[in-house]
Amino acid sequence: MSDPATDMMAKITGGVRLESAEEMTPEYRETLVHLLTMQADSELAGGYGYVPWITKAPTVEEKHVVAQIVKDELRHATVMYGLLADLGFDVDTHVRQHDQLLTMRIEATADIGTARITSDKRVNIFYYPIDTWADFVFFNFCMDRGAGHQLEDVRECSYGPWVRAIDGIFKEEKFHIRHGEYWVKKLAGDRQTHDEAQATFNRWFIRTMNIFGRPGSPKNQVYRRLKLKLRDNDEVRHAFASEVKDLCEKFGLTVPVWTPKWAELPEEAHIPG
Repeated sequence: MSDPATDMMAKITGGVRLESAEEMTPEYRETLVHLLTMQADSELAGGYGYVPWITKAPTVEEKHVVAQIVKDELRHATVMYGLLADLGFDVDTHVRQHDQLLTMRIEATADIGTARITSDKRVNIFYYPIDTWADFVFFNFCMDRGAGHQLEDVRECSYGPWVRAIDGIFKEEKFHIRHGEYWVKKLAGDRQTHDEAQATFNRWFIRTMNIFGRPGSPKNQVYRRLKLKLRDNDEVRHAFASEVKDLCEKFGLTVPVWTPKWAELPEEAHIPG
């Protein structure tokens, strides 16, 4: 009699993607649900955080752009929760229990490093408020770019429905990144807004560097063994940081020094990654 775990791993290592819960071991399903929930909750929390900027954006054209970004994020959340529902996850109960939490924001001056402070699974950068137009711009520039680097792994992962779903999401995230890039260049190049741009970039760059998780994380090793991720956390972080550094040299911004805080926190406090 064949062993289900051995059969599953043979498929994965052979480059065959899984298509249904019936093909999964409990470990694979649990790990996949965790990652999908992280993305779904992050997409929903991100959309909620952008909503006020539909009315506060500086021009009518930008109000339309923000509204489109909100629509994209809510669509992404819907797609991700749909994948979870297909795995037997009780999406309605989860969202009902966490919907109010997902709108919660901390003080802008707070620094929570890599800690998660609520029971939802969003990436912790979504706890920070978006208080200014520059915040909105640099969130697009940094976090959406960071998420894009993480989604690169998903495009080659071992779960077929996630691979197919991520294609459309990836294209829309590229639009968000381009929007942020346009405005960063504009704000950084204007003497009247350059200092605010630098100060805002400093905050969001550090926060984004914290989203990738610890180098050599045990959880990341499991993700890679199951081919739900392909790279170590630090490899993805360095790819993001290198791209940002090259762009900021063109825009006249200085990349701030980032110091990891892994040693200060217990394993369970770190963002899974």
